[in-house]
Amino acid sequence: MGGSGGAAPLTVDEMARDAIALIRTLGFEQVDLFGFSLGGFVAQDIALKAPDLVRKLILTGTGPAGGKDIDKVWAVSEPLIQRGASEGKDPKFFLFFTSSDTGRQAAEDFLGRLQERKVNRDNEATPEAFQRQLQAIEAWGRQSPQNLGSIRIPVLVANGDQDVMVPTENSHDLARRIPNAQLVIYEDAGHGGIFQNHADFVSKALVFLTD
Repeated sequence: MGGSGGAAPLTVDEMARDAIALIRTLGFEQVDLFGFSLGGFVAQDIALKAPDLVRKLILTGTGPAGGKDIDKVWAVSEPLIQRGASEGKDPKFFLFFTSSDTGRQAAEDFLGRLQERKVNRDNEATPEAFQRQLQAIEAWGRQSPQNLGSIRIPVLVANGDQDVMVPTENSHDLARRIPNAQLVIYEDAGHGGIFQNHADFVSKALVFLTD
């Protein structure tokens, strides 16, 4: 994924252990973590496995282990991916945004911004890496709940109110179960709610990280 080589891990547990090893190898004593979607699963697991390593945590478009319908992500995503292919649109147009006029315009704006970077762009995910990600997501959705109450650090949770990939109910669940959590829910927004409302989200994230 991204600029990395090798094979993608098969589980969130493996991804978290790899990330912890990397952080420590780089010599960081403590870090702030931001996790979106699958990255949010990994960020939670890092905070649980190595609590002293994480100062603050931002979780967006994500949910807890065993969360509502997380294991159904492919059943939800596949028809929208097929629709994107049939209409010649990036699947994120349908996966990340609502079908309202506001959502569609936000999708166009977001996809346009993705093209602004011309050099050092991330590599496209290979089909094998995508399948491994999918397996990891579905396994996370079937996993037993974790003790999120043991996460004592400040946590910012954000999502759109109509996330179809990781249902928004999971964001509310995270905020209820993590003692020191703040919750931001954007109206008329989906899985990509933080991208649709990027200016507001960045402002809130900066305040959260600097407080």
